[in-house]
Amino acid sequence: MAQWGESLNKLVNQLARLPGIGPKTAQRLAFHLISQDVGRVQALVQAILEAKEKMGFCSICFHLSEKDPCEICDDPKRDKSVICVVSDPKDVLAMEKTREYRGLYHVLQGAIIPSEGIGPDRLRVKELIRRLEDPSAGKMIEEVILATNPNIEGETTAMYLARMIKPLNIKVTRIAHGLPVGGDLEYADEVTLMRSLEGRREI
Repeated sequence: MAQWGESLNKLVNQLARLPGIGPKTAQRLAFHLISQDVGRVQALVQAILEAKEKMGFCSICFHLSEKDPCEICDDPKRDKSVICVVSDPKDVLAMEKTREYRGLYHVLQGAIIPSEGIGPDRLRVKELIRRLEDPSAGKMIEEVILATNPNIEGETTAMYLARMIKPLNIKVTRIAHGLPVGGDLEYADEVTLMRSLEGRREI
């Protein structure tokens, strides 16, 4: 690839660092981008920079948002007695597609993975417990739904959170039926997620 020039090499290398993008796909994307007119490429670059500049994390639930608190936390019509705990912002979007869940969220921004040295201290666990213990909000919270992914990391995280929340006398449930073991929430369809919510169980 050296014969293509250093600038193209850099572009391919940067694209290959994106999740789910291998070397071949990075090459195709790079060739596509340089074949476009300058205006379209500039529009893409501007959109990336604008999103990076404007997007941040909600100080309450840690979901990605342009405003703080986010629109979900700030919505008076949401059921403030229920908090659904998910691993990352993509999972919030997946849950919202069901149009069935009307409670609040808490985004952990990851999962417990001991083999990679990722423990509870690397996640937003302390913030969740603090939120549940808050006298003003804690009295309203009746249920915490653990909606971490149904894989080893997600199950480990869910069991840890259940042990932490139980002493607070708050009902803890886990989404169940419909999601395959080893699957990710972001790839599940609306019907599957809806059944998972309906079939959640206390743990």
